[in-house]
Amino acid sequence: MKITLLAGAILAVFSAQASAQSWVLTDTESGTEKGNWQITSEQLKLSGEAFSLQQQVLHGGKQEGSKVLTLTSKNGLTIALSPTRGMDLLHVNGHGVRLGWDSPVDEVVNPAMINLESRNGLGWLEGFNEMMVRCGFEWTGHPVTQDGRLYTLHGKAGNTPASKVEVIVDDQAPHEIRIRGLLKENTFKKARLETWTELRYVPGADSFTVHDVLTNKADYPHDYQILYHSNFGTPILEENARFIAPLKSVSPFNDYAKKGLQNWQTYGAPTKDFDEMVFNLVPLADSNGKTVAAVVNSKGDKGAAIEFDTHQLPLLTMWKNTDTLKQGYVTGIEPGTNYAYPVTVEKEQGRVKQLQPGQSTEFTLTYSLLKDASAVQKVEQRVKDIQGETKTAVNETPIATE
Repeated sequence: MKITLLAGAILAVFSAQASAQSWVLTDTESGTEKGNWQITSEQLKLSGEAFSLQQQVLHGGKQEGSKVLTLTSKNGLTIALSPTRGMDLLHVNGHGVRLGWDSPVDEVVNPAMINLESRNGLGWLEGFNEMMVRCGFEWTGHPVTQDGRLYTLHGKAGNTPASKVEVIVDDQAPHEIRIRGLLKENTFKKARLETWTELRYVPGADSFTVHDVLTNKADYPHDYQILYHSNFGTPILEENARFIAPLKSVSPFNDYAKKGLQNWQTYGAPTKDFDEMVFNLVPLADSNGKTVAAVVNSKGDKGAAIEFDTHQLPLLTMWKNTDTLKQGYVTGIEPGTNYAYPVTVEKEQGRVKQLQPGQSTEFTLTYSLLKDASAVQKVEQRVKDIQGETKTAVNETPIATE
């Protein structure tokens, strides 16, 4: 009986291993680098929704050597990410709707071309154009100098090329695709944080999931922070577009944001000399700790939504940057462990988390492209259900000063 059970268990393991195909595109340990690469569902002889995966190595200018990996689903979404830039999402398109924005930075800038310490720690901005960029993990927030050390804007993860990249496609319908990347923030005497990032997508769907596992590989405890800086411009962002989320409270990031507190949930048209406004939010969640935040256009027939777990990401930042189109007309929805204040402020106020040696933590977010009024209404109802009878507290005083 025991032999039969053991044989069954072994067979199950081999069956699970055989149920997916995988390709290693980059691996520093083995010296693997596929460069330009592609595969299609037709080549794999998979039925159902047609899809393709293509990696392209870019040339010229500041993007020399950068890689872009694009997943295209014929009846779903096209998702582009960059293994060179922290496995971050460049843009997502589907049904005539774009998730992303138009940054003055119009190349996929190779991190080798960026000095994060330039402009007094604002060098990060010289590559910033992603739909979603990971801010962290060693630290995040606005730049600050403490004890002679400069903590640059939003950390290093977004400018860290992946040490390993692999693509996995399930053989069994609906043929889920997983794109995994390993980010290493390893510094002698400082940190050894490693993150396995994973994008999960089922061809034909209007949603995808980001699942990251962060591990402290060092022999000592280490702090960590993360903001999932998710950015949206036209055609979703426009005059009278709206931000929606179930909230316990909202407060302005600084005195400038206080001026926009009265209508903080609605957006204006592109406006010259509009400085960025940031609002600190505490989200409400359902009984499982899940919540959702979204931005929808003025007609309510297209938008973008993010579902996340408040046990993992308890805080939410909303960034308004309704400057001119050429300057960067964009809003950010940023679930995180903390707010965007400098790491020194966040630590003083108890919002910096820590991992013990060998300890891991994970973060799961589901992004949805809202292609029509019905999709928008479903999210709006979800927000209303979670909000219930709870009134959002509006606090006029910033919780911290930089």
